[in-house]
Amino acid sequence: MKSLIDNARSFAATHVADPRNTAAFEALGAGQSPEALFVTCSDSRVVPTLITGARPGELFELRTAGNVVPPYPSAGHPDSPGHPMSEAATIEYAVRVLGVRDIVVCGHSHCGAVGALVRGEDLSAVPAVRDWLEHSVAPDAALRTLTPATEDVAEAVQTHVLAQLERLRAYPCVRERIADGSLTLHAWYYEVHTGVVSAHRPSSDGRAAFGPL
Repeated sequence: MKSLIDNARSFAATHVADPRNTAAFEALGAGQSPEALFVTCSDSRVVPTLITGARPGELFELRTAGNVVPPYPSAGHPDSPGHPMSEAATIEYAVRVLGVRDIVVCGHSHCGAVGALVRGEDLSAVPAVRDWLEHSVAPDAALRTLTPATEDVAEAVQTHVLAQLERLRAYPCVRERIADGSLTLHAWYYEVHTGVVSAHRPSSDGRAAFGPL
């Protein structure tokens, strides 16, 4: 913790006070206008601003266990809790208030949450995690039918990311912006051990495929 505190103490002097950065930081006081909403896992190995090179004010972030996008809170949705959720509030604010033009859902290799689901791990010791994943990943989800072929659970994570994009498309604010052509969704996969980022593109045979950005 000491190194984190030391860096926090010196941040203003070493970064903000730098003449090359001062004007940019001062402008942040007037508000933010991020280019994209970046939805990813809470995992400490995934650092969105480091991966994308984004500076303060350029990336709006939503981090959840397993980069889950929960169903939009609506009393009429069978999977929705029907009460306010911080994740939905973050998405709605990014799309309707900040006007982001892109949303990235980024999964990552060696994901503990996805790995626990596909391996059927006992999560009774972490009931909040267990309940979050049980609620967030439907019993008939494609993810639950997969057998992890590799330690990095790449196929499972990529399948899961695509399912989160479908969840996003059901959000009223997202659906409206996609319909008028002002919002684009992206599915990414990040390898924590290599730093390589892949993006989803439909393959020639119509199957899902992740390839180089």
